[in-house]
Amino acid sequence: MPPLNILVIGAHPDDCEIRCGGTAARFAAAGHNVKFVAVTEGSAGHHILPGPETAKRRRAEAQEAGRRLGIAEVEVLPLADGFLEPTMANRLEIIRLIRQWQADIVITHRPNDYHADHRYTSTLVQDAAYLVLVPRVCPEVPALRANPMFLYMEDAFQRPWQFTPSIVVDISTVWEKKIAGLDAHASQFYEWLPWVGGGSPKRGAIDGNMAGGVPTLDESGVPETPEARFAWLNAKFRQAGAQDSVSAAFFVRYPDHQPDAPVLAEAFELCEYGRQPSPAELDELFPR
Repeated sequence: MPPLNILVIGAHPDDCEIRCGGTAARFAAAGHNVKFVAVTEGSAGHHILPGPETAKRRRAEAQEAGRRLGIAEVEVLPLADGFLEPTMANRLEIIRLIRQWQADIVITHRPNDYHADHRYTSTLVQDAAYLVLVPRVCPEVPALRANPMFLYMEDAFQRPWQFTPSIVVDISTVWEKKIAGLDAHASQFYEWLPWVGGGSPKRGAIDGNMAGGVPTLDESGVPETPEARFAWLNAKFRQAGAQDSVSAAFFVRYPDHQPDAPVLAEAFELCEYGRQPSPAELDELFPR
């Protein structure tokens, strides 16, 4: 298979790592070109630091996370965290990004989500899905001749529809690499998210599982040393578990997986916009 160009577009620095870090690491290790984009600069994501300082720190964390995951490129757009809107200017920027990366696969948030920045990032990507082919839109960047496939990252929100995995990826072989990518975002996982209540069960716990593998982070439990923090974060994400729908799809794709072994996976739902690969093609394209 020739190298694929994969573009993962999250609303904030750390969104791509949470939902796609393991899959990105596996794609990159197999020789594919992976880029992470944060649509906003993350300046609202701290309870103590001023916005500009938070944005600068989070940009550096995103670059370090990308280095740890082994991906080709990380870009953080200079749009204000918490104020993202699906404007024409922002749509054109997303079209440019997809074209410039010559993307074969684009992965982003689903359009129903607790965070407005997540929702509008999804809207912007969806609105770009056809226009990346239209030469008279953004004529300064050549239009793509083939439409990418667009997929959504997993979440556990129920309305207006539940996440339905189209493809599930076993990330057990790169699990610690994924955690290392998350660990690079120290301002989030050891400071901001524990303070604000990070992965609170109120955000969509299903059958005892946290929202699609995002654990509850307790401010009082954050260790002091880097080694202890890594182990704590690792344990938290392992304990978060997989949604029932993801577990079911996982065992279909990996029938030899031991039933009592943990399911360490990331899952993606095919968007109805863009190229529509068959299940067999998805299975061939995504890491096994």
